[in-house]
Amino acid sequence: MKSIFAVKRGFRRAILTGGALGLFGICLATQAVAGMFTVTPVRIYMAPKDRATAITVTNDGDEQLVMQADLYEWKQKPDGQDDLTLTEDLFLSPPIIKLAPNSRQVVRLAMMQAPMQGRELTYRMIVREIPEARPPKEGSLVQIALAFSMPVFITPPGAKGKLDCTVARAATDTVKAVCENTGTAHMHPVALILTNSSGDRIAGEDSGAYILPDIKRSFDLKRKEGKIPAGKAMLVVSFANGTSQSYDVSIAE
Repeated sequence: MKSIFAVKRGFRRAILTGGALGLFGICLATQAVAGMFTVTPVRIYMAPKDRATAITVTNDGDEQLVMQADLYEWKQKPDGQDDLTLTEDLFLSPPIIKLAPNSRQVVRLAMMQAPMQGRELTYRMIVREIPEARPPKEGSLVQIALAFSMPVFITPPGAKGKLDCTVARAATDTVKAVCENTGTAHMHPVALILTNSSGDRIAGEDSGAYILPDIKRSFDLKRKEGKIPAGKAMLVVSFANGTSQSYDVSIAE
């Protein structure tokens, strides 16, 4: 339930921000129009034996919504930037979703081919509102299409992520943590914290970044109190699954 609420809250922010951007320079009296919907689960995990899985889409608004889902093979460039390519490896039924006000629908995501052995396959499903399918209200000149991107992981038995991290000073008050996934499945760090030998926090950075296999990403950890002292320290990386991993590091002058 917590994840669903977070998605709703994110959509509300998107409506307000998108409306402000769309209205800029047009007219203060113009109104922006956007629907509200939630998708659960927000992350999809499948095994090769799972030929299909169920996804629930809910219309939280008072008007009919029409949405379309597109499926992409999800890779990352060497610098960690996402690289999406339309794929037919997966199929969503139905691909066009029509929802009456305050209603929900269960759709099914199916695999069209068996994944390779020993290595995780990664995709993204992007659910987009089709605003043209909903007549605009009187006085509304701007319609905003909301979209939600969901990661899809198909993980065979034995596939695991393995994260190796190092740190180097980037500035007086900042160190750069470089983490590389040398495993065969994704890693999802949510926080990186640098501590001293006594376990006291020196610097830290929250992260929502996924690191796919063979990908390296960097994170800047800045200390608000000023200089990061030189010497031995520990980098603690916390992951979305509730686990953590620690690395002994050394900070140069």
